[in-house]
Amino acid sequence: MRRFLILCIGVLAIFPSDMMGQEPASPQDRFGALEERIRALESEVAALKTALEAAGTPAAPVPAAAPEAAAVAPALTQAPAPVQPILGGAGGMAKALNPDVSMIGNFIGGAGHNAISPSPSLSLRESELGLQAIVDPYARADFFISIGSDSAGVEEGYLTFPALPGGFLAKVGRMRTNFGKLNPLHSHVLPWIDRPLIVNNLMGGEPGESDAGIKDEGLAISRILPAPPGIFLEGSAEIYQGNSGTLFQASSRSDVSGFYRLRGYRDLNESTNLEIGGSYARGHNDAGAGMITKLAGLDATLRWKPLRRAIYHSFVGRTEVVWSRREQEPATQRAFGFYASGDYQFARRWFTGARFDWAERARAASLHDNSQSLVLTYWPSEFSQIRGQLRRTRYAEGSTANELLFQFQFSIGAHGAHPF
Repeated sequence: MRRFLILCIGVLAIFPSDMMGQEPASPQDRFGALEERIRALESEVAALKTALEAAGTPAAPVPAAAPEAAAVAPALTQAPAPVQPILGGAGGMAKALNPDVSMIGNFIGGAGHNAISPSPSLSLRESELGLQAIVDPYARADFFISIGSDSAGVEEGYLTFPALPGGFLAKVGRMRTNFGKLNPLHSHVLPWIDRPLIVNNLMGGEPGESDAGIKDEGLAISRILPAPPGIFLEGSAEIYQGNSGTLFQASSRSDVSGFYRLRGYRDLNESTNLEIGGSYARGHNDAGAGMITKLAGLDATLRWKPLRRAIYHSFVGRTEVVWSRREQEPATQRAFGFYASGDYQFARRWFTGARFDWAERARAASLHDNSQSLVLTYWPSEFSQIRGQLRRTRYAEGSTANELLFQFQFSIGAHGAHPF
């Protein structure tokens, strides 16, 4: 009631007297009229208080406030009306039914001579269309369609169940298998333009493929395992149809392939962490009925990223070792290969690196290839990338290829994060 009184006083003081139906002759008369109105209002307030006390309802005390504050107090003390979510209509349906869409372009060129594994001088090697969405509170869907210069296909398309009983996570669909550190990565997130020799020589990849690696249709399950404090430990098991490039080939329904992986992660200090993993795969090959190929691999990744200078300096060291045992006539072939690389960030948008490859060939272990590469990368932003790579490859046939590769990569849309 006191606030109402003060508000009335402010209104009477602001509006001219002719709007009230009176015209005082002087300011003194105007103030006198205001005093009379105030006394009348105070009398009404006192009468209301008396009536409330007689009814047994005590009046709430009102703290004193300055006239300026009191004039705006009602507006400040009133809570804003709650905003109700829009659950229907065109806007709500559009958000619920449209997945996140992205497109990544990977333009690659090369100069030099390579008689064993030639590639085009200029090509849009891959355009990756990504469709990702939450299906319901219990599942998520991810589809990645790879469009090459003369072909198109589903590189990955799978459904993820992230919260199964017992702490398990399951995936079903077409996936890049969880063998080693490199194979699950898409081409556009690699720190190099090409993939190491172990992919082509031991893991069934074809030279020049934009999406080379082991991928197949099947299901996978993984779980975080108990471990000592400070160590993250994860295990996974996967079963696939058994058809993956030239590595595995199923001749019957029972010729499925299996993949198993165990990886551990630990922070060494606030700036450095280490990840070590082991992988194993088994499946039928194309050498004949009952012929088996087995793969075993070890990988390690060391990351250094100082907290105070993380956007200017960082380092990632990687190495991966793969053993292959392929049954074929006239004799089983045992092959070995590895790569080692280091990538250093020396400025906010500049990275440099080097990589060494050495790999025998799974079908003829007596033959081996090796390669050395120097890489320079510039990131104008997180949506584009420019990269150059000097590569020297010595093939088992005695040929040496010296090449300069360059890459322009760009992305649009909302593309989800890749595995760490």
